[in-house]
Amino acid sequence: MPRWRSSIGLKIVMAVSGVLMVLFIIAHMAGNLHIFEGREEMNDYAHGLRTFGEPILPHESLLWVLRLGLIASIGAHLWSGIVLSRRAHLARPVKYAHRHKARGESRGAYGVMRWGGITIAAFVVWHLLDLTFRTVNPVKDVPDAYGAVVATFAPERWPVTVFYLLALVALGFHLRHGIWSAVQTIAGPGPVWRRRWQAVALTVAAVVVAGFAIVPLAVSFGLVS
Repeated sequence: MPRWRSSIGLKIVMAVSGVLMVLFIIAHMAGNLHIFEGREEMNDYAHGLRTFGEPILPHESLLWVLRLGLIASIGAHLWSGIVLSRRAHLARPVKYAHRHKARGESRGAYGVMRWGGITIAAFVVWHLLDLTFRTVNPVKDVPDAYGAVVATFAPERWPVTVFYLLALVALGFHLRHGIWSAVQTIAGPGPVWRRRWQAVALTVAAVVVAGFAIVPLAVSFGLVS
């Protein structure tokens, strides 16, 4: 069996793909915050992403590199997670009567990661249909990124905002546990660093959730219009 298909190899694949997704999420969050600079600045930012590298590179080259990289990371993450879960189940088909949780592992971490991942995946599909392809967004004008964000979180579309915030909560739990697990897999810190990395994971998760949540909340309460 190739090393990358061993359990250790799959854990590394899952950790590395997770780190790449976290970097994408942080960059995306930072981009979203341009909305507080106003319509022109937000649209200029979005236009810059679409035209990056022109005329040497085709239109939207950077965006497609990011999209395909994200899709590959998600695919690798899901695949490695499913295979590892299946192996764990086959190795121990009967549940333990009692199992001590690992240090740093939250209660119900497996359920949080599994159902949180499903919620996030469903949200990603909606997010693409809403703000990338504009299939379900009232604003069809692609250059008007600012208008599309304002329209999707308008007060009358509160179910979309609620779904967005619930997905963020799931993302926060997923990040908190996932970052800590990735560090354990890649670096394997000892007991001295364990609490520090737990704090780092919690901080990153909190910043990401707050950074994303502030946009729909600002639109819903009329601070951005």
